[in-house]
Amino acid sequence: MAKWFPHNVSTFGGDIDSLFWLIFWVGLAWFVLAEGLILYFVIRYRRGKSQKAAYITGVPWRQSAWILVPAAVVLVLDLAVDAMGAHAFEAVKGESPQPDVRLRLTGEQFGWNITYPGPDGVFDTPDDLVMLYEMHVPVNKTVAIALGSKDVIHSFFVPALRLKQDALPGREIPVWFKATEPGDYEILCAELCGFGHTKMRGMLTVHTDESYAQWVRENWEQ
Repeated sequence: MAKWFPHNVSTFGGDIDSLFWLIFWVGLAWFVLAEGLILYFVIRYRRGKSQKAAYITGVPWRQSAWILVPAAVVLVLDLAVDAMGAHAFEAVKGESPQPDVRLRLTGEQFGWNITYPGPDGVFDTPDDLVMLYEMHVPVNKTVAIALGSKDVIHSFFVPALRLKQDALPGREIPVWFKATEPGDYEILCAELCGFGHTKMRGMLTVHTDESYAQWVRENWEQ
């Protein structure tokens, strides 16, 4: 079933996948148990001459337990998932590691604008490079993104990185990742943002060190 997911190429993707499977198996076990009990009761207490209807108020504790006990079990399972997911949350949303590459990513109807600060490493200077739909980063380097939106709410989503973050107008949200394998990976918008939403796609290209150095030379040393 792991093949349902795209191949993971981020350092925290394994934690995200583990949390997903934990929720999946807990949910599946609870579903089978609940549906099994319903089926058992339907058969066990089906209409028949030997069965008599009874009025149940639900007030006595013994009857209320049918609600309170499952609610307590669900609460315990929810807290367990929260506890086990804390590591994944801290990895993605905790303190970001020191970046090797900094980018500015701005969503607008219907495209992704990627701004590179250039050799001076400072945004809003003459050597900035803005590319539409194309994000280029080196492999095994920490990439820090300042994510924003020009118009409506978008959602930056790279399935191979297990990374999704809403982009909000008027706010700059920090996002980071470290890609572990060179290749091309699809960038999507995961928020319905207008009639052209389905066309709001881009491409993340993860370079080897050599090809990234060549890409930098081609764009700033001409």
